[in-house]
Amino acid sequence: MVDGNNAELGQDRSLLLVDDDVPFLTRLARAMEKRGFEPQAAETVAAGRAIVQSSAPAYAVIDLRLEDGSGLDVVELLREKRADARIVVLTGYGAIATAVAAVKMGATDYLAKPADATDITNALLARGEDLPPPPENPMSADRVRWEHIQRVYELCDRNVSETARRLNMHRRTLQRILAKRSPR
Repeated sequence: MVDGNNAELGQDRSLLLVDDDVPFLTRLARAMEKRGFEPQAAETVAAGRAIVQSSAPAYAVIDLRLEDGSGLDVVELLREKRADARIVVLTGYGAIATAVAAVKMGATDYLAKPADATDITNALLARGEDLPPPPENPMSADRVRWEHIQRVYELCDRNVSETARRLNMHRRTLQRILAKRSPR
């Protein structure tokens, strides 16, 4: 859909990137700059909100969960400051309820990590009923399951019994899954 066509960006090419994964944030900023955006990066909700307060960008890519809170706080403030902003929410563990919340708060689209710069650009520039094309290499169902289990395990402070209880899974089954490498 996009790949290098700067005309679709319009006059204001300002882009806010908010993610606490610094290597990802750095790579994404470089990739988006090559696509014609003018990115500003923030690693926290507070830094993202400060950028929005000083000059609300035309575009934003915001991670849902950050060290100091929810990226939805940045989405909400940006929507208040600039109603026409195009906002994509990223997350490492997608859930339908979270996607609904993000869209209700004003996000234009919602992408699960790992999302590449092309997927993000397509989502930012999709207009009206245009949906961006499906990703070229989406995560397999096994990989999505594994990622979800890993995330819950981390949220439970790496406590196998608590994770198994929350996932409604037998503890030994969970231990076998955790002992394996991630699926491709």
